[in-house]
Amino acid sequence: QVQLVESGGGLVQTGDSLRLSCAASGRTFTGRTMGWFRQAPGKEREFVAGLSWIGDITGYADSVKGRFTISRDNDKNTLYLQMANLKPEDTAVYSCAASRLSGVFSITGYDVWGQGTQVTVSS
Repeated sequence: QVQLVESGGGLVQTGDSLRLSCAASGRTFTGRTMGWFRQAPGKEREFVAGLSWIGDITGYADSVKGRFTISRDNDKNTLYLQMANLKPEDTAVYSCAASRLSGVFSITGYDVWGQGTQVTVSS
């Protein structure tokens, strides 16, 4: 069964850092482009960052560029999102996803989703 499980969320203050993890089953992870998305209350889910299988291609939303870093450990089937200089507007449920397409910005390709982890940034 394909599975993605996020962890690492929590309550932090403005300017703090946090690292999210996404543990994946082998079938979900191997050879796939992976991404992070987030959804704030009352808003649509939005793309945050994506990373190709071999890590040579990354993509970020403008709102997080320069503050967030996506990475992966293919030996551990784990995806990460290092978040720095967090802002209240980063508050959301963060989910990881696996794509059936290679392009990191090909949003419609992300077809396997985790349940998400809450990140709350207080001002």
